[in-house]
Amino acid sequence: MVKGSIVLATEDQLSEEIGLKLAADAGLHVAQKLRQGGNGYLKKRMRSFCEIARQVPVVVLADLDRQSCPVTMMRSWLWGQRPTPGLVFRVAVAEVESWILADHRAISSLFNLHDRVIPRDPDALLDPKATLIQLASRAPRVVREDLVPRANSISTQGLGYNKRLSDLVNTKWDLERAAVRSRSLRRAQAALRKLAKRLL
Repeated sequence: MVKGSIVLATEDQLSEEIGLKLAADAGLHVAQKLRQGGNGYLKKRMRSFCEIARQVPVVVLADLDRQSCPVTMMRSWLWGQRPTPGLVFRVAVAEVESWILADHRAISSLFNLHDRVIPRDPDALLDPKATLIQLASRAPRVVREDLVPRANSISTQGLGYNKRLSDLVNTKWDLERAAVRSRSLRRAQAALRKLAKRLL
């Protein structure tokens, strides 16, 4: 296996794309990606991840969602025990959309909005995804149609939501710029860099 290899476990496509950015920033190689959708999958697989982490480091990225505290959530998922050495468990506050919003320049460029209207503290938002979609409703039509759900739709997002935002993460979204505005993203970045120092 390549030196500095890790397993990346995420709950959705956007988390995976940002996880790949975090790994690249730290100089880590993602040897395997695990994703099935939703943090229920991650929570259910934590024991398995701990076992894998005894052989290959595992990075788990999950959304805080409606839970009150990242530390409490992590303790709950790990049954109150310390993480297995090799397991890096980080939480996006409150959702990975807050990390995307944290790069105000990328978002203002995509939505053709002044960056003053982009929240300065996305980690403080109760529903970052709703905020992002609200901002997207003012974007050019081609972007708006991808991100905003159609009228009377039961979906919470547009059909092109994941692809459009994944493309943004891969082309214009800047990790360093986003980390300035998101404390939880800075902590994730620091955790992966610390892991890299052990492995490389």
